[in-house]
Amino acid sequence: MAEAHQAVAFQFTITPEGIDLQLSHQALRQVYLSGLRSWKKRVTRLKNNVITGVYPASPSSWLFVVIAILATMYTRSDPSMGLIAKIQEHLPVSDSLSIQCRTVVSAVLFSTLLWLLLIFTMRLCLKQLLSYHGWMYEQHGKVSNTTKIWAAMVRIFSGRQPLLYSYQGSLPNLPVPAVKDTVKRYLESACLLMSDSEYERMTTLAKEFESSLGNRLQWYLKLKAMWASNYVSDWWEEYVYLMGRGPLMVNSNYYGMDFLYVTPTPIQAARAGNTLHACLLYRRKLNREEIKPVILNVPLCAAQCERIFNTTRIPGEETGKFVCVYLDSLIHWQDSEYVAVFHRGRYFRLWLYHAGRMLSPREIEHQIQHILDDPSPPATGEAKLAALTAGDRIPWAQARKEFFSSGVNKRSLDCIEKAAFFVALDDDEQGMMGDDPAGNLDRYAKSLLHGKCYDRWFDKSFTVVLYKNGKNGLNVEHSWADAPIMAHVWEYVMTTDCFQLGYTEEGHCKGDVASSLPPPTRLTWDIPAECQERIERSLAVAQTLADDVDFHVLPIQDFGKGSIKKCKISPDAFIQIALQLAYYRNRGSFTLTYEASMTRLFREGRTETVRSCTSESCTFVRALEGGEEVCRHLFRTAAEKHQHLYRMAMTGGGIDRHLFCLYIVSKYLGEESPFLKEVLSETWRLSTSQTPLQQVELFDFVNHPDYTTCGGGFGPVADDGYGVSYIIIGENMINLHISCKHSCPQTVTLHFLSSSGNLSFLDILYVNEKEETTGHFF
Repeated sequence: MAEAHQAVAFQFTITPEGIDLQLSHQALRQVYLSGLRSWKKRVTRLKNNVITGVYPASPSSWLFVVIAILATMYTRSDPSMGLIAKIQEHLPVSDSLSIQCRTVVSAVLFSTLLWLLLIFTMRLCLKQLLSYHGWMYEQHGKVSNTTKIWAAMVRIFSGRQPLLYSYQGSLPNLPVPAVKDTVKRYLESACLLMSDSEYERMTTLAKEFESSLGNRLQWYLKLKAMWASNYVSDWWEEYVYLMGRGPLMVNSNYYGMDFLYVTPTPIQAARAGNTLHACLLYRRKLNREEIKPVILNVPLCAAQCERIFNTTRIPGEETGKFVCVYLDSLIHWQDSEYVAVFHRGRYFRLWLYHAGRMLSPREIEHQIQHILDDPSPPATGEAKLAALTAGDRIPWAQARKEFFSSGVNKRSLDCIEKAAFFVALDDDEQGMMGDDPAGNLDRYAKSLLHGKCYDRWFDKSFTVVLYKNGKNGLNVEHSWADAPIMAHVWEYVMTTDCFQLGYTEEGHCKGDVASSLPPPTRLTWDIPAECQERIERSLAVAQTLADDVDFHVLPIQDFGKGSIKKCKISPDAFIQIALQLAYYRNRGSFTLTYEASMTRLFREGRTETVRSCTSESCTFVRALEGGEEVCRHLFRTAAEKHQHLYRMAMTGGGIDRHLFCLYIVSKYLGEESPFLKEVLSETWRLSTSQTPLQQVELFDFVNHPDYTTCGGGFGPVADDGYGVSYIIIGENMINLHISCKHSCPQTVTLHFLSSSGNLSFLDILYVNEKEETTGHFF
């Protein structure tokens, strides 16, 4: 109990002589330093709020305006056209203020109002400029004069040295498309996947919806768009993510991998030291808003960054007066100075700050090694406790209310949920290694996706997984943000780990260890038999789901963006059309295809769907399979159509989010729409997503080609479908992550990539630009 005594700042004993008070100066010093750090963070947050609040101006510009107004008045001119005198008349009369002082105060007040008006005008102008998306539709290398003028105006109104959230107030709101346009685009995407009779029926339903109920629902949606920052995002988070009652594991959570070919150190504790310290460095930059806004010719919304750390998803209980509704909630805390660590069925609290400072990588390594060396066994029911977060949500919500709402269990659960993030120390070795590197890479992906179903806390915003051989990775809860946000963090963490922090020759972290560090604290539990039974039931559900997942990771070397761009084709369009060909060869038909596109050009934007299976891509695939000689032209037509759809989705002209929100409004109004019901019940048998490499400057693929990230992946959306994630690395590499379910005999990941026929999926990727033979389209 030594650590318990260290946590007490004072002790007192009542004796016949009085009260004997004993103060612990060390503990009081820790309290003081911790409070000092907290106050520094508050001051920094206040300063950043002021800087962001006046952007694109700067706080110092206020002084410039005041001096300019006073200087003008000194020349006996009145720049306010009488407003300063009006303000002076309404100032309270005071004997302590002379007429000259009252004039100066009035001038300062006028200057402040003028300064605020200028800020509002600049922000409004910037918002209008950022609403222009014509630049996205121009051909590469051919920039119109309109776009050139627009770009110059954006630079003028954007100010200097923006903080992470500086552009938030200037981003435009997501526009609401016309019902007529959305219905037209939907019918165009659906016609190739339906029979003539089915399409005729759907057209009739669409026209009826468009001419009657659709206009009424649209009115409510426009009203919401005028009032809310984003008419989609809150409903998308609530009804798509937080209302889901199935397991988060596999169905919602996704994973991120380590370097593909390199493990910086084989020492598990050392890798944990650098990884956790790099996470803290990123969080410090995030709190100070020192992370540069992501710019894609225009700034992207950074609202999702707010909940990266100190965030947990809480299983929901029954809500609603008239309808039974279960809805999870996302809880975010302003700060947390520790992480929760899982190792061999035990839970620990690991403090990451001491004496008001962040622990060094070497100190974190020392603390992690202390956990690894701890021989104590798990308490009864503790080892598989996290299976509750892997199973269905309702049993977890009920168990949480019954067994974790008071006492020692509540205190320990609070410790996990309020942690900065979760850390899992695995006893397994993972990575592309051994006699079966491809198979081991697949097992590595499955381990990150679901582990043993009880060694990840799937409710935390993210879990850092550290393996025995030094490999690491991520498991990420999806509701709080989309994959590019966490990918940005992980890029920073990986490169900081290797290229900035580094290791000694023996593989340990650099630096020294303070002798006064308190050891990590074991969390205690009192798990009754009934709760243990529920844990086992949740584990059985999760284990069945995990065993059903078929996963394959395919690194494609010596081919990538560089070869594709020589053909003047979008790399994303190239891969999407290749996936259409792979699915057609695998299943003999086409299917509704989901590709995630971001809408972060708008305030609080998240994602939109690109329906990648188009009539143009289907025509190309059929022609290629039929050996026709017009494939090259058809391929370019399909690629151009895909790019157009992607741009439409990014700029607010997508189909599915608009129809989704119309459906939600109809439910609120108690109206039934056969058209919306059928659209929202469609199955996405091919779900795809590209993970962008955002911080290319952090990597050096020329001098350090082995330090290549492998990206990440997710589970299949449909029981009889595929989930495909891909990342384009540099100029000469593409990594694919493919998932499906063993329970469906028609889906096998390896078959998806190498279907029968003259050209497999890989053959298409390697077709040479100059080949013009039958079946080759370049």
